[in-house]
Formats: sequence, C-alpha cells, structure tokens
Amino acid sequence: MVRVMTFLDHIRACNSAIFPGGRVRLAVDGASVGWMTPAVAAHVRALGGTGDDPVCVGAAVLPGVGRALVDAGVGRWRNEAFDVRADPDGPVLSTIDRGLLPALGLRAVGAHLNGLVHRADGPWLWVARRSANKLLDPGKLDHIAAGGVAAGSTPWDTLLKEAEEEAGLSPALTAGARNAGWIDYAMARTEGLRRDRLYIYDLDLPEDFVPEPRDGEVEAFELWPLPAVMDRVRQTADFKFNVNPVLIDLFLRMNILPATEAVQLRQALRQGSQLTN
Repeated sequence: MVRVMTFLDHIRACNSAIFPGGRVRLAVDGASVGWMTPAVAAHVRALGGTGDDPVCVGAAVLPGVGRALVDAGVGRWRNEAFDVRADPDGPVLSTIDRGLLPALGLRAVGAHLNGLVHRADGPWLWVARRSANKLLDPGKLDHIAAGGVAAGSTPWDTLLKEAEEEAGLSPALTAGARNAGWIDYAMARTEGLRRDRLYIYDLDLPEDFVPEPRDGEVEAFELWPLPAVMDRVRQTADFKFNVNPVLIDLFLRMNILPATEAVQLRQALRQGSQLTN
C-alpha cells in the first residue's frame, strides 16, 4: 500500500478554499450567502442580479435563477431543494436546487453516522463502498449512512431517513444515535466551492446486526476493526473526501491517537471551522 495522505493532509484538503480568491459574493435580500466565480456572477447578473460585489438576488426569485443557471450550463439539476442561509444556524432565506450549491458557493448541511460495534477485541466500524455509478466519488469508501439535509428538514430527520434507505437501519435502532458535534469545511473542487457543515452521530450497533444496501447508493458494507480504518485513512485517499475529517474526529474523541498528534489535529479541525467564511 502506497502512502499518499496523512491525517493532517485530509483536513487541509477539505479546507483548500482561499477567500475571496477572486470570487464575487452572492447576497440574498441583503444577506451574504455565497461565493461565485466572476463567470458565474456574470450569469447571475444576466438573470436579474444587481450589483458588482456582492451580486444581489431576491429570495423569491433565487429558485428560478437556479433553474435558469442550469439551463445555461452552470451546475446540474438534482431535483432536490436545499435551504439557503447566511449561517448554518441562521434563518432560512430561500431555497435552491442542490446541484447549484457548489457553483454559487452556498453553505450546505449534512449528517454523517459512525456505525460502531464494540467487541471483546475492541471497537469496529461499519464501512460502506459507494456505488460505481455515483456521480460524486464513485467507488470510494464511506460511512454506514450519510446525506445532505434537504429543505425543510433537520440533520436528525436526515439521519433517520438515510440510515433506513441506505443501510436498512430501522428508525427505532437509529434513535439510539448520539450527537457528537459538527465540523465545518470550505473546499475548492472542480464542481465549485463546497462550504459544508457536517453533523456527526455515533451509533453503537448489536454484533449480530448486518446493514443491507437498499437504495443503490452503496454496493456493499464491511465491518472493519477501528485500527484498520485508521490505517486506511492515514495512508490513502480511499475514503470519500469529507468522510476523512469525520473519522479523524472519531479517532480523537476515542483518545486513540498519540497526544502530540491529537493536539495538532484538533487545532486543524478548529481552524477549518473558522475559515469557512
């Protein structure tokens, strides 16, 4: 196995965005909500946006602007509305199709589940392999369940839904999950700017439970001893990009990393949250 990454590399990769980095702000009813390339900003102005920086759009017309942007070749239509906020904890200002979030540099919220099994030989973790036909990171390793929070929903609602749809976890079983906090990151990717808040949950599962792929998003599940998960994260880029910092957070909370390394990684995760702008 060839080492291509370290824990710190994964955290830095998810916080690769530089602000403003030549980007133009997007404002909705006066509140700054996103960051666009000049080319995307020009499209938004052509669709009725006003101003140079920020470019201002009314909340009522933003969903239609998103549809028109896709028709103009910007982003892709996912047919799933997401809430638009200036801050993850702030009020909902409008909605937009999920496929436009990166192009407009809008914040998104997701929920990730660590499916843990505590055995006599130590903790184990359920690992999913993403379907080969996924548009984003096909074939990569993933959590037992994770998903973006759709408009009008909550991270907890999303967790219950995704756990049942992706892994066959009943709502009664998932109800035992513990909220373990959240991480923010801002990442420059080919599809645009990812500015995400990921709410993290831990769930202790029975030893005889076996997750079942149901909705086609996952090809298979495997139960790995936690040290094997750590080695794979530390040495490779095999996990989906934003799964890595969530797993590193798990390793830190379980106090299974050397003290000096743990201090450095905690600081890096905090800095990432401060730089999401």
